[in-house]
Amino acid sequence: MRPSPHAAGRASGRLSIALVSEHASPLAAMGGADAGGQNVHVASLARALADRGHRVTVYTRKDARDLPQRKRLRAGVEVHHVPAGPARHIPKDELLPHMPAFGHYLTWQWQEQPPDLVHSHFWMSGLAALAAARELRLPLLHTYHALGTVKRRHQGGADTSPPSRIACERQVGLHAHRIVATCRDEAAELARMGIPPDRVDIVPCGVDPEVFTPDGPAVERGPHRHRLVQLGRMVPRKGAAVSIAALAALPDTELVVVGGQAGDRAGDDLEVRRLRAIAHEAGVADRVHFTGAVPSAEVPTVLRSADVVLCPADYEPFGIVPLEAMACGRPVVASAVGGQLDTVVDFVTGRLVPPGDPEALAAAVSALLADPARRLSCGAAGRQRVLSRYSWASVAEATEAVYRSVLAARPAAAVI
Repeated sequence: MRPSPHAAGRASGRLSIALVSEHASPLAAMGGADAGGQNVHVASLARALADRGHRVTVYTRKDARDLPQRKRLRAGVEVHHVPAGPARHIPKDELLPHMPAFGHYLTWQWQEQPPDLVHSHFWMSGLAALAAARELRLPLLHTYHALGTVKRRHQGGADTSPPSRIACERQVGLHAHRIVATCRDEAAELARMGIPPDRVDIVPCGVDPEVFTPDGPAVERGPHRHRLVQLGRMVPRKGAAVSIAALAALPDTELVVVGGQAGDRAGDDLEVRRLRAIAHEAGVADRVHFTGAVPSAEVPTVLRSADVVLCPADYEPFGIVPLEAMACGRPVVASAVGGQLDTVVDFVTGRLVPPGDPEALAAAVSALLADPARRLSCGAAGRQRVLSRYSWASVAEATEAVYRSVLAARPAAAVI
């Protein structure tokens, strides 16, 4: 392959970086269909890498007719909408047939102006990027965000992933130059899948501590003494049903659940309907409020309105919401799973409880609600933990270090 036209930029330290995120656009509203932590991660990493002087292009599938081919996210960051499949929303578990077209498009785009490196996000992005990287001999790094082995273990027959997912994830892991895992739990799972540990680096997700701050506007609270907030996609594994069940043991407390369909369509969400029925059965329907998806700019105002933020997922590959809550100075009660084992420090920044246990969740929350001084202490400790470990500036610096280690070894490496 001919030398990259970006060689001069690479020599000066400036890289041309392609982030591939097939279903998770950095432009999506948080909590919407298939929109969650990966969207935040890709958008924030792109911005932070641009802050370090790099040029970043995010390649995501065009899922609406009115989307332009290219859209500037900010200085140094462009979103490129890839025509792969119909220009409408398609559930991510149905996107696999469109990945060959996605990969062909990347190959065509990069033939004349190849990036210095490619960093794919989620397994189908990895497949598409791997096809282009193989043909053009580009260095490829991959972040899974979630693993099919874990999903299959927890969901069993309810897992809607394509049957080939786990095999494809292993293929991406074995043929990418480097895997960027987000937590220790994921790295251990990759080792069980047969991915050599020496090809896995751990770089956590992050949060912007200048956006998510303890001080600032907060959305108006209801008439109840205490407020709990849970934010995320409206899928059963996020554990909102556990939060609702716990609410029955927490008098004079309201629960705000953020996510699902946006605006007037919030009540149409099937998961919201299921949760409303659970709330009615538990006798707490008047204390549970569903907001639907909210724009990312409004997320801090929602979190600041909480006394405690709940993250009770059955499993959580990483979980950005705990970091956002901690950055806002709010204590977090989270299930002791996945990345939350790394981010939440039990009895210091909040509590870790067993997944799927409403009684344990209620007990942990009740103790915090009864002790305002302890809530303040946990909130302050969480904020300090974010500042010291999880700012996007730190994450981008660590990610760049992995990029440069791959580029330095490039003469001895090739995509298989």
